Amino acid sequence: MKPPYTITGKILKLVALISEKIGEVNSVHLTKPPAELRKKNRIKTIHSSLEIEGNTLTLEQITAIIENKRVVGPKKDILEVKNAITVYDYLDKLNPYSFESFCEAHGILMNGLIEYAGRLRNKSVGIVKGSEIAHIAPPSKMLKLLMKDLFDYLKNDDDLILIKSCVFHYEMEFIHPFFDGNGRMGRLWQTLILKETYPVFEFLPFETLIKERQERYYEVLGTSDSRGESTLFIEFMLEIILESLKDLLNIQNISLLNIDRINLFKSIIKKDYFSRKDYLKNFREISSATASRDLQFGVKNGLIEKIGDKNLTRYKYK
Repeated sequence: MKPPYTITGKILKLVALISEKIGEVNSVHLTKPPAELRKKNRIKTIHSSLEIEGNTLTLEQITAIIENKRVVGPKKDILEVKNAITVYDYLDKLNPYSFESFCEAHGILMNGLIEYAGRLRNKSVGIVKGSEIAHIAPPSKMLKLLMKDLFDYLKNDDDLILIKSCVFHYEMEFIHPFFDGNGRMGRLWQTLILKETYPVFEFLPFETLIKERQERYYEVLGTSDSRGESTLFIEFMLEIILESLKDLLNIQNISLLNIDRINLFKSIIKKDYFSRKDYLKNFREISSATASRDLQFGVKNGLIEKIGDKNLTRYKYK
């Protein structure tokens, strides 16, 4: 069954603007940003998503954990960060359309933090805000069916993936399938859904903007609950996504290194054979000599396989 929501004029406008920005991202080769920017954005993502849930570690402490340095802080907070690092590094192995993969991700994210990591809750729960019950989640006996319906919608519905990713995020939060970790799973899984179609989302830290608008985030979730449909939440999340893309495009003086270009082209060409001319078509701002040096670097470092010689030379990623 399709979750309830309405495609409004605002949603269509936001989708069009996001599509334009993704086109701009592609034209300046930010689909897979330079390595240093990817690292910074991943740290921002982990910091913001966990800070929303009450984690107290700073950006500097999370950076230190990623660099395998000793950090002093609450054990639970450190474990949350380590788990988040592990699951985000594991994104390429997760299938956004698989419920089993979804549970596996939760198991990694909440390992050592809750007793039933990776398993659906077996009791009824309510979400308390202050002294009031803000949301009563569906009974545990309905969870398997509700999650099956949600994944069926994600796999089979014809709506745009930008919209479906927002709907999944909201509906998963509403269903509240796990005892804990539902919020961070909603944000993680929306990233995974989007990255499947638009690789830029793997390292786009829209969680930072959610953290900045945290009060509004929960307000929109609550209003959507009371209305019984996710339209308002879709609009909110599309606004967040648009602003995140604008922020990425506003970064000045981004220069790609040879390894950045090589990694980016791999995500485009995948396992197909290609020539230096094909490589140059994607990076029109570099010279033929620079393209040759890039490809020689890739071959020398075991990233690329070279076949043939002179005009018959072809390349293939290993």
